[in-house]
Amino acid sequence: MTEQMRCELITWSSVERLCLRLAGLISASGYRPDLIIAIGRGGYVPARLLCDYLGIMNLTSIKIEHYLAGADRQKQALVRYPLKADIRGMRVLVVDDVNDTGDTLAVARQHLQAFQPAEIRIAVMCQKVTTSFIPDYYARKILKWRWLIYPWAVHEDVAGFLGGPAEAPATQQQARAVLAEKFHIVLSRQRLRDIYTSMGR
Repeated sequence: MTEQMRCELITWSSVERLCLRLAGLISASGYRPDLIIAIGRGGYVPARLLCDYLGIMNLTSIKIEHYLAGADRQKQALVRYPLKADIRGMRVLVVDDVNDTGDTLAVARQHLQAFQPAEIRIAVMCQKVTTSFIPDYYARKILKWRWLIYPWAVHEDVAGFLGGPAEAPATQQQARAVLAEKFHIVLSRQRLRDIYTSMGR
């Protein structure tokens, strides 16, 4: 089971607001990307929303692995699935959910530069002060570090915090107590029941 760690659950409505703010910042800067590139997996939803808000139809992705599962991080960020599109001479916008250490974004920029785009700009919903990489756009600055749990990652993160099927507390009531005490997470009974079901408990 993961050691104690302060977490924040991000709601779907918060995601929409953050992406609307990002779109406003990008538009105000005068940057008009030809293509949006999502960093998988966390950047898929924000990138799709930014396509809508900016009126851009061209969307693709790359996958960079830094966090293996939940909050378990490998030593170095690596490109797992590289770009498969021709972006030579294009203005591209790279999108991710959060900039934590900066490693993922630095690797993404380096990877994409080899494809000779006209310009690369990077946007994230949440920018942590712990990072060494400053993106071109961010919607929210996180001043006090905590693990951010986005709606699409609740199952994965919570199951990981509980230790998976082998180590999870015997009852959902015990699990609720552990999540509240160790991670400051309060889930609905239905959500926790769904997670236990997905773990085969």
